Amino acid sequence: MDPIKHYIEANKDRFLDELFQLLRIPSVSAQSDYRPEMTRCAEWLAAALRKAGADRAEVMATEGNPVVYAEKIIDPKAKTVLVYGHYDVMPVDPRAEWHTDPFEPVVRDGRIWGRGADDDKGQLYMHAKAFEAMCATGTLPCNVKFMLEGEEEIGSGSLYKFCADHKKLLRADVILVSDTSMISMQVPSITCGLRGLAYMEVEVTGPDKDLHSGLFGGAVANPANVLTRMVASLVDENGHVTIPGFYDDVRELTPAERRAFNKAPFRLTDYKRALDIRDVEGEAGYTTLERTGVRPSLDVNGIWGGYIEEGTKTIIPSKASAKISMRLVPNQDYRKISRLFERHIRAIAPKSVRVRVKSLHGGMPYVAPTDMPAYKAAERAVRETFGRTPLPFYSGGSIPIISGFEQILGIKSLLLGFGLAQDAIHSPNENYGLDQFFRGIETIPLFYKYFSEE
Repeated sequence: MDPIKHYIEANKDRFLDELFQLLRIPSVSAQSDYRPEMTRCAEWLAAALRKAGADRAEVMATEGNPVVYAEKIIDPKAKTVLVYGHYDVMPVDPRAEWHTDPFEPVVRDGRIWGRGADDDKGQLYMHAKAFEAMCATGTLPCNVKFMLEGEEEIGSGSLYKFCADHKKLLRADVILVSDTSMISMQVPSITCGLRGLAYMEVEVTGPDKDLHSGLFGGAVANPANVLTRMVASLVDENGHVTIPGFYDDVRELTPAERRAFNKAPFRLTDYKRALDIRDVEGEAGYTTLERTGVRPSLDVNGIWGGYIEEGTKTIIPSKASAKISMRLVPNQDYRKISRLFERHIRAIAPKSVRVRVKSLHGGMPYVAPTDMPAYKAAERAVRETFGRTPLPFYSGGSIPIISGFEQILGIKSLLLGFGLAQDAIHSPNENYGLDQFFRGIETIPLFYKYFSEE
């Protein structure tokens, strides 16, 4: 692997400069104003993959944002790795909390700061540069395909049909994904499970217009008051979700499984210090690791209604709304949970208001067996670059399309992520360590080498 290491070292500055070009494109999929930037970002990536060594690289239309597809087939009989990533990023709000311009990346304290630095532009671009290094040094041991989408942050709505329509094109032995994290740089890990997701929106309507809170207060239902009462009741004082049937399909871990799961290095004091919180909160009877890895949860992601601008406006708002996400564990079906959620919301709503419930998107939980050849190859690769055998780790996050790949394409995914908890993904001041970026580029070719030998 020395030629690859030398190539990476000789081209570090260029790799970083190219990543900065990619990060400057504000590809925010959740906001329609950025729609032209989605296409520009896809075209930029297709050109970058052609330059890196792909024999074919194109921007393919979908019902939503385009997919970047690229490939290099060295031998039809050789193994094929399909690299998945996403070029869309989260909105930057609240913008005032950013210390730097979110779309003008900078390096400070050994870290890249900017929206998408980790999730997922920094991580997907590691694959482009690892691919380039293998092509340039004549060491690519198998076929490689790329599928980079622009809708992961909004549920990958168009990618399900894209996969169904292009099954033959997407044939592969494994899907390689870097959109997850490790425990730490000192304790590397490979994600072997993801929680599922059910993402809902609730709208509560009272009067047909905003009313004077003095003239009507105390006589007419206030949708904001009602909504907050309803939302507060969804989780009880023990951190237990109160929706009937919510836990019906959750498999309880055995005592032995719980002991094994909690062997992962974790210091509660460090966790609280990193988040600047005085204490943790969650489902009673479970550790923080269990709460974020193998237990389901419910959280309000946003809530709004009434007057929130400067000054005062004494009204009873006509409407109030909330976005609510539920993270799910194996055996829970997001479609069933979505139905249970809607039924419960309607059941607890008072007659004084009207309620609308909408399912925004969702996905199934995913488990990657640690005995599959791809996992074993990744384990060897990480051990070589980090000097320590990686731990299998269950992530609390969700990538709904991963379970979709297995259902539609019949292919397992390997979740080889290089992010860290401190990277502040989805938050202001997202960042990604230079060491994470370059260590990832060094590790990926080793995965290809060992996977091809399996």
